[in-house]
Amino acid sequence: MTATDHRASGATDGGGGTGRGEGAWAVLLPPGRLDAERLVHHDSLELPAGPPGRSPHPGDPVAVLADSPPRLVALGRVTRSGEGLLVAYTRRAFDEPVPAEQVEITGPVSPLDPVVFGQLADRLGPPTPRRTWLVSLDLPIEADTQAEAVRLFWSYVQELGPGELPTFVSPFGDELAMQAFVLGAEANQDPEEDD
Repeated sequence: MTATDHRASGATDGGGGTGRGEGAWAVLLPPGRLDAERLVHHDSLELPAGPPGRSPHPGDPVAVLADSPPRLVALGRVTRSGEGLLVAYTRRAFDEPVPAEQVEITGPVSPLDPVVFGQLADRLGPPTPRRTWLVSLDLPIEADTQAEAVRLFWSYVQELGPGELPTFVSPFGDELAMQAFVLGAEANQDPEEDD
């Protein structure tokens, strides 16, 4: 992803109109999916079909929730419904979810009053301005050639992944502010500070 590739519609949801006048929807992330969404950028969320009878239609707004306790982690719009539901993210809050205790969750996909959807969207506040970040992953690798070193690098990245490899990130122009991240959260990498 580059500085200009937002990988989303670029729209934000503030509770405006709905797709077919059906209202808004609350979808519950499947177990384990919150960690996956925090670790790797996804453009959309695919779920099983909605409830029988009244179901989401393309264009309907969606509040994506994590359970226990209910927290708003993203907003989106339905892009496909029927046998499966596809929600394109329009706003993400995976790192800083907001309380959503007023949402009654009746299943993986639940109808949501558009007024409540608007209140949830308002709780997120305005999107933070996009910045350019420097992200790096350095691994010392022993190999016979440069090409072999690159192949081993990608093997280690695939094998160890974000759960074991620290990734370093700093704002562009302020490299001294570099922080290490493991599992999508800040991680201290100074062994002397662990004592």
